[in-house]
Amino acid sequence: MAGISDLSVILTVLALYVAIVVSPGPNFALVSRLALSREDKAAWGATLGLAMAATFYGMLAMVGLSAFLQQVGWLTRMVQMGGGLYLIWLGVQAWRNAGAVANTAETGELSLIADRRETWRGVRLGALVNLSNPKGIAFFVSLYAVAVPPDAALWAKATILVSSFAIEIAWYGLVVVALSTGRARRVYDRCRAWIARAIGGVLIVFGMRLATERN
Repeated sequence: MAGISDLSVILTVLALYVAIVVSPGPNFALVSRLALSREDKAAWGATLGLAMAATFYGMLAMVGLSAFLQQVGWLTRMVQMGGGLYLIWLGVQAWRNAGAVANTAETGELSLIADRRETWRGVRLGALVNLSNPKGIAFFVSLYAVAVPPDAALWAKATILVSSFAIEIAWYGLVVVALSTGRARRVYDRCRAWIARAIGGVLIVFGMRLATERN
């Protein structure tokens, strides 16, 4: 019976996790902007960074540390304001570079070095966007408090963490692939400035809400 119970917990948590991950938000806006701007390496890096940050928060929730962090009001508020300002900065950059064309002329060793730098830049962007959002902590605290009983087996908790990581990679990876197709790129090329500004506006709105909202 314990095995059946643990399996039910896993399926419930992952179903809720999928529903949250596919919901539009700053993470989706970030990956979309990078993918549409022909920054594929950075987009894949951001996907990895988002998944790593989400898994980190998941681990904190599993051991109860995220609940403690929520009680440190001033720290949570500082992180929230910092995350909001960072999203606003990303949005402003999207507006400023709305008409810019990605440089794809690099070749050979320089191109390889540039690819690596772009990938790690994406990892940093994804991780910072997710880690700077204290709502991530609130999500995991509420999710695990409701859906994961304290006596759940260790293998069940580990399965949830690994599967959650895979869900993040699969969803945002799908976004990158979909927005990297020739058709999507042609649409973007025709409406480059408007699309970039729209995505930038979304980031700015999310950032303002995050920076000014009080828990």
